Amino acid sequence: MARRMSSTQYLSKLRQAQAKRKQAVDKYNRAVRDRNQKIKSAINKRNQAVNRYNSQVRSYNSRVRANRERLRRELYKLARAASQPRYVTFRASVDSVQRSYVDLEARAETSNYDDRYNEVLDLSEQEAANNVGVMNALLDDTEGSEDNGGISSSKIDHILAAISNDLTGRWHGALFSLSARNPDAARHFCTSARELVIEILNSKAPDDRVLMELPHCETTDKNIPTRRSKVRYLLLRNRMADEALEDFVEKDIDNVVQLFRVFNDGTHGSPGHFTITQLVAIKKRVEDAISFLWSITSNG
Repeated sequence: MARRMSSTQYLSKLRQAQAKRKQAVDKYNRAVRDRNQKIKSAINKRNQAVNRYNSQVRSYNSRVRANRERLRRELYKLARAASQPRYVTFRASVDSVQRSYVDLEARAETSNYDDRYNEVLDLSEQEAANNVGVMNALLDDTEGSEDNGGISSSKIDHILAAISNDLTGRWHGALFSLSARNPDAARHFCTSARELVIEILNSKAPDDRVLMELPHCETTDKNIPTRRSKVRYLLLRNRMADEALEDFVEKDIDNVVQLFRVFNDGTHGSPGHFTITQLVAIKKRVEDAISFLWSITSNG
């Protein structure tokens, strides 16, 4: 027999049921709000990521257009000066870099390079333009401004500091000495700049590591891995092994080494042989080449 319930008990039960129902509704509403908030947050993050990507694409495309336009201008200018029989050996190196870049560009157009290659390909186009630009600067004896601010500033301190603070000091010393009126500028600058390239390669591609990873690589007569072997090792470590890229990096470094010879031979015992404009171009060529080499060592 069902127990009779007083009005007070009935009202209490009703209030409890209503409270439970309200709690259930509130819990459901909170769950809906939380879900909507998560969806909104996910959409915002996605939109932010899309905006960042689009911004990077626009920025990258802008740099690519600027690099290609500069390369086009420099090649046109060099073609007009083709009859000048100066710096013949260095000109051959410049032409070699340009041929290698054409091969790399063709490879990039036909191969499925992924995002890892974006920065390196971007910088390679800059290197191709710098390569021709410094040749044009060497052929132009027009005196530029005596303001050497472009010589004394440095944009590779963060790279050098990651290797050795001593290198940073030596680089700034080289820049300080780099003057058209300093007869010892060539020796000091070339020695320091060559050491930077060597230190980057040796610190990121030690001989023993290269020989361990590439036991059949090319070596010198002293069984030391060649520069090209070190470049191949760095590309492998950075998961960017590619023959066309390897060839371009090697030829780009060799071009800088050739530039050291031109600069050293051209100024030895001849103070004031190079103009401020030419010195700035040489300094920029070296800095950008070091930045380019550093870009393939991030995982090395």
